[in-house]
Amino acid sequence: MASSLALVSWLVLVLTLAMAVSKTQVEAARAFFVFGDSLVDNGNNNYLATTARADSPPYGIDSPSRRPTGRFSNGKNIPDFISEALGSEPLLPYLSPELNGDRLLVGANFASAGIGILNDTGIQFINIIRMFRQFEYFQEYQGRLANLVGTTEAQRIVSEALVLITVGGNDFVNNYFLVPFSARSRQFSLPDYVRYLISEYRKLLMRLYELGARKVLVTGTGPLGCVPAELAMRSPNGQCAAELQRAAGLFNPQLVQMINGLNSDLGANVFIAANTQQQTNDFISNPGAFGFTTSKIACCGQGPYNGLGLCTIASNLCPNRDLYAFWDPFHPSEKANRIIVNMILRGSTNYMSPMNLSSLLALDTIPRI
Repeated sequence: MASSLALVSWLVLVLTLAMAVSKTQVEAARAFFVFGDSLVDNGNNNYLATTARADSPPYGIDSPSRRPTGRFSNGKNIPDFISEALGSEPLLPYLSPELNGDRLLVGANFASAGIGILNDTGIQFINIIRMFRQFEYFQEYQGRLANLVGTTEAQRIVSEALVLITVGGNDFVNNYFLVPFSARSRQFSLPDYVRYLISEYRKLLMRLYELGARKVLVTGTGPLGCVPAELAMRSPNGQCAAELQRAAGLFNPQLVQMINGLNSDLGANVFIAANTQQQTNDFISNPGAFGFTTSKIACCGQGPYNGLGLCTIASNLCPNRDLYAFWDPFHPSEKANRIIVNMILRGSTNYMSPMNLSSLLALDTIPRI
């Protein structure tokens, strides 16, 4: 009898400890919010009448369901790998009808393929969620969260959350360089346009701060002239398109400078910058070092470098996506996304400024019981 009681007591203790550990892990997994374009969109555009969608095969071919998820990837994208690092489940798109109840505590993804820093970027896609509207949705989300947990707790969740914003590339490829003699290229020289974008980006970051964000990861543009789409359209010999490379080379250092200035003005390291141009340049200059056989040819597409048109069921499709740095004409493969996030988490100051993401998150790590 005594042994039976001891066994019951032991089981109760084990269950109690297991529940306590589970509760601690859930509480420790901070919320996560994502803003930006197709590099981080995980399905918002599925709910919109737009051509900027990834809701048909072979998108998602390496996802658990083997079906399209709205991500511009063969599988996971950058936010998915960051969610894993946070110990959280993948974010739902804000427009998903499933985003309610306790799922609000995890965070939300507000990103929309095709958008840019500027409101006139991506006008050819018609119905997309521009940055001002993404922020309006964020305000709306905070109201829904406050209804669930109360205003004070909602403010705490937002202030302790991680925020990712990825925007800027479309302002070049789908605006300034979209057509010869575009409206923006007639209005601005390239250096002046970059300065204008940086000034507008600063306004976006300050708006995030006003909305309560206190830990913000900001990514720059990749090597714009080296993606398969630009090679197909602008490169007769396989060399990266010079003017787009010049644009990225002007934009990224000024973005870091602007972020350092913002942090100085705010008196805290609220924003950190990821040098995604350098990260992706590593794939391009030495793909074999990362296990890729090519960084020029997209896995899915058609035409030179598989860089023309959309990735569709009729496109050329590589049999092994892990051998390709690019999934489609513009977007990294799942494997490349994983490598990029590893650099964001643990990279040196060659890749991250003023610190990597792990260091930022460790600044306020306080064990909760």
